[in-house]
Amino acid sequence: MSDHIPFLDLTLLHAPVREELHESARRVIDSGIYINGPETAAFAAELAATLGSGSVVPVSNGLDAIRLILRAYIESGRLKPGDTVIAPANTYIASVLPITEFDLNPLLVRPDLTTYGLDWQAAEEAVGEAERRGNPVKALVTVHLYGTPSWDFEVADRLRDRGILIIEDNAQAIGASLTHPATGERHHTGALGDAAAFSFYPTKNIGALGDAGAVATTDASFAATVRALANYGSTQRYHNDFIGYNCRMDELQAAMLRVKLRHLPEVTAARQARARLYSSLISHPDVTLPPELPGMEQVWHQYVVRTPRRDDLRRTLAEAGVATDIHYPLSLFSQKCYSNPGGATLQAAPGARALAEKLAAEVLSLPIATATPEEIEKTATIINSF
Repeated sequence: MSDHIPFLDLTLLHAPVREELHESARRVIDSGIYINGPETAAFAAELAATLGSGSVVPVSNGLDAIRLILRAYIESGRLKPGDTVIAPANTYIASVLPITEFDLNPLLVRPDLTTYGLDWQAAEEAVGEAERRGNPVKALVTVHLYGTPSWDFEVADRLRDRGILIIEDNAQAIGASLTHPATGERHHTGALGDAAAFSFYPTKNIGALGDAGAVATTDASFAATVRALANYGSTQRYHNDFIGYNCRMDELQAAMLRVKLRHLPEVTAARQARARLYSSLISHPDVTLPPELPGMEQVWHQYVVRTPRRDDLRRTLAEAGVATDIHYPLSLFSQKCYSNPGGATLQAAPGARALAEKLAAEVLSLPIATATPEEIEKTATIINSF
């Protein structure tokens, strides 16, 4: 074991599938087809089969996936500038940037301290309060943060009955699932809402060798609009129905992702084993561990602990050669882009800002993607003696 424990080693991550990736790259290079070809179509079909979702549209990245979802709802008349969209206060900024880009009104709701995602009860309360104020909520974005599902079947059904669109940010949770408490049926994240956004940034549980994303939905007409918007607004070559974008996934990334998708079950199992080992070994009274939640298949994109002495603990780990990360050190409310006079602003439901700021000051991500059992044991020993 090296004295240095990296937070993530992409070379090591790719070692088991290196030859498959090389063969896929050769296949694309030799095909002469690099955009909108058979690899992209095959990846879309394979991801849809994995999710049990009707349609998948491969796109350029996770941020564009959310942008395309919101824009498609605007084109269909389901959303318009000024409409209120709920989102969790604790998330990466990409979950919220497209909301403000399209002049929608973001209402941030406090996080659930169990999942770190949306507090669904607080979201339902925020919906009622917004209606009483005459500014009803039109959509909700839930983020399956760190690979843990953030979903409440009962609340989601009630929100849908009110005509609210539910969008999943599934950038960190591919392969995650949860059981419906009433039916016992298993549901994958990314196939729960009206539409879902995926990111295949290289650090994700399955990542491209570059950047890539996807939109999933069971609405074929909606998928067609997303597909057109991602291709210059075109449904037929040189015929443009929308003022669109160039947000296509390329054939090389699709081919790489087809390899990664085949290995998703073992990637998930390895991360789950590492998370269980961390949880069995860390026992510091000032360190809060992420829980393993019943009825949920968590995929552990990150293993995130919390402590009010986060910066001291991180420094101690760094001095011992253990690299860590913080997801995320600034809350959305503290971002400069949302503090400019006359610019886009964020509304906060009760308790949202305080909890988001608390998490930003306390969370610490430990190495999980490529950590060995020995490295996990070393990290846990350092934490326990902190």
